[in-house]
Amino acid sequence: MSTSLPSSSAVSSASPSRPRHAIIIGGSLGGLFAGTMLRQIGWDVDICERSASDLDSRGGGIVLQPEVLEVFRRIGVDIRRQALGVPSINRVVLDKDGSVRVRRPAPQTQTSWSLIYSTLKSVFGSEHYHQGRVLSHVEQDPDSARVTACFEDGSRASGDLLIGADGGDSRVRSQFWPAQRPGYAGYLAWRGLLPEADMPATTRAVLHGDFGFANHTGSHILGYLVPGEGNSIWPEQRLYNWVWYRVASEAMLEQVMLDRDGRQRAYSVPEGLLAPRWRQHLREEAPQLLPPPFRDAVLATDAPFVQAIRDLAVEQMVSGRVLILGDAASIPRPHTAASTLKAAANALSLADALQASRDDIDAALARWEPRQVALGQQLLRQGVEAGQLLLFHHP
Repeated sequence: MSTSLPSSSAVSSASPSRPRHAIIIGGSLGGLFAGTMLRQIGWDVDICERSASDLDSRGGGIVLQPEVLEVFRRIGVDIRRQALGVPSINRVVLDKDGSVRVRRPAPQTQTSWSLIYSTLKSVFGSEHYHQGRVLSHVEQDPDSARVTACFEDGSRASGDLLIGADGGDSRVRSQFWPAQRPGYAGYLAWRGLLPEADMPATTRAVLHGDFGFANHTGSHILGYLVPGEGNSIWPEQRLYNWVWYRVASEAMLEQVMLDRDGRQRAYSVPEGLLAPRWRQHLREEAPQLLPPPFRDAVLATDAPFVQAIRDLAVEQMVSGRVLILGDAASIPRPHTAASTLKAAANALSLADALQASRDDIDAALARWEPRQVALGQQLLRQGVEAGQLLLFHHP
């Protein structure tokens, strides 16, 4: 850990001579949204990420939402010049034989996890971004209004505010709200990233440049182009991102989460680690269930990966000077295209609340919490409704 990360004895209570200080647990998108926004309003911020190596999602697709653009605008990213994603022109729905059932104009931009992450990380910098910091527990001192993160290596860090942005299996949430846990939605998402240059002719002819969909009983697939290696948006350097939702029992899910090395994973198997039997399973199911353009894209993908679809929306996000945001607080289903939107919206609203009540953090948090809880619960409902319709054909 960098020696610049304050210890509990190194920093006294807030005073006019120093900025407020936030400790953020989790260095993915939620943590970086919050960290860059709080720094933008004058706070000192340290981000503590459990992974000792750089985070990487090799460009997994994300719809570029206005809230993300607003964060970029406020932290000084020139969104007029920055190439932030790949546009799609139409939304296309295919029948099982590959014919086009619906094609309608719906321009939007698809970006990638890695592009957003690298942009935020570049702005935040590395000096106060600390890797290999595994949280043990959190302590609060109500008398001094200080909160302390205690790490597994025995180190400690204190601040005026601690933000749990540590994802769906948040240790911060599990300490303060142990009953609030994600639940399995009854289906999973097979995923793949296919180099644009390797797109099969059938896929390219029907879906290239558009946002495509296809439905079948217990099956829903979509696909679109996203930035490629090095966040390139140039033709033939991009990636085709497909996501195939399939109904799966909890017993099947447990088997799918046993990776090629025999490690039992909880809710996702990264690219390159899917067990061979499940790669073969995809190759057998794709011709039975998918229209030819999607079938060929799935079959051409060398290293598919998988994630369980889960639901979460907490009823509280604040406890004293501790708060949770992003996926630590709510996990909307991917059909809403709102996971990144929600994390950005949480951070924007938090910065606004703290800026409006500079001398009263507790009042700011009290104003911030209700609307953010409501947002998470609204997105949960939307995701459940969409999933019931798409996968189970229940309106």
